[in-house]
Amino acid sequence: MGKFLKILASLLVLVFIVIALLAWWYLRWDELSPPQLPGVVERGTLEYDGRRREWLAYIPEAIDEKPALLLLLRGSKHSGEQMRTGSFYSFDYLAEQKGFIAVYPSGFEGHWNDCRASAGFSANTLGIDDVGFLRALAGTLVSLYGADPNRIYAAGVSNGGHMAYRLGFEAPDLVKGIGAIAANLPVEGNFACEASGEAVATIIINGTGDPVNPYQGGIVDLFGDTSRGAVQSAGASVAYWAELAGYSADPEVYNWPDRDPGDGTSVRSEHWQGAGKPPVQLVTVEGGGHGIPHPDYSGPRILGRPSHEFNTAEVLWAFFESID
Repeated sequence: MGKFLKILASLLVLVFIVIALLAWWYLRWDELSPPQLPGVVERGTLEYDGRRREWLAYIPEAIDEKPALLLLLRGSKHSGEQMRTGSFYSFDYLAEQKGFIAVYPSGFEGHWNDCRASAGFSANTLGIDDVGFLRALAGTLVSLYGADPNRIYAAGVSNGGHMAYRLGFEAPDLVKGIGAIAANLPVEGNFACEASGEAVATIIINGTGDPVNPYQGGIVDLFGDTSRGAVQSAGASVAYWAELAGYSADPEVYNWPDRDPGDGTSVRSEHWQGAGKPPVQLVTVEGGGHGIPHPDYSGPRILGRPSHEFNTAEVLWAFFESID
């Protein structure tokens, strides 16, 4: 009996080690210390619609005379601070180089009230006016820092990407361009926004191996929570914005150089661009998961394969700078 118990204990230890290694592999992500940049990180609150909302912003030392504002929106159960760290501070670095203000607002109780009618989180069930909050925040930052009200952009990942879509639908007068990462438009029966019918420059960055937001469309599944309902495919999502902008021809397609052959991902993009029309672009990360691609750092593998093929901040900003 003693020998059996020793074998059983050894097996249990082995199982524990295997589980710990798997957890480390799938849950680990690269967490960095805040960079030593010459600009200033400002934190603030805004009373809006009877609620105290939080935000932070990176104000570059080399700020433009009338800087652009880039609203950066994190996904479910995350804050503005976590958008800053979860994008590996890449937007802070870029803001210092380009002179714009990187703004990281926080959603209500960790979520944004996006266009998905069935979503069960409180921002949706309580009908939080996040469009109004972001409009008020942008106005505050224009007043505080002399930002250019004609150069306001919004980009987000997952739930934050869906909120960027909502701004495109309901506030095209506010945002000159939107970017959605790991987010497809909801299907018609799951759509709860008021579409203005006005075109807005749009870039979508989605991975074909995303376990949460299905690239080909279907039910969004966040670790068993399917309350967010069904979404369209990435192709149908970008086609909506392209058609709204007045494009009828097929896009130009580019296969990107393989920057990191060992990461198991590759990139192609589809571009619509024409005189007098807002540009529209779909960046497809073949094999990529539910995260923010970066050449040097990785998010948790439980969300799918990290891609090191490009710096998301640089791709987004290059797109926004291309808008006439």
